[in-house]
Amino acid sequence: MKNNLKVARVQVDLTQQQLAEKVGVTRQTISLIEKGKYNPTLRLCLNICYAVNKTLDEIFWLNKEGQDK
Repeated sequence: MKNNLKVARVQVDLTQQQLAEKVGVTRQTISLIEKGKYNPTLRLCLNICYAVNKTLDEIFWLNKEGQDK
């Protein structure tokens, strides 16, 4: 799943490890989400959004053209 997590995380100056600790997952999980290789639950998506001060749309929204993956 494509997303803008890495950009949002860097904007708030968090490492993958720091974000992982804030949302209660492993660093590897954050890495996989950023690479689009793991689809997080809605709860985890929301927790990530709160941690980086972004909306679901800003991080996880896919345009219709981007739904082929």
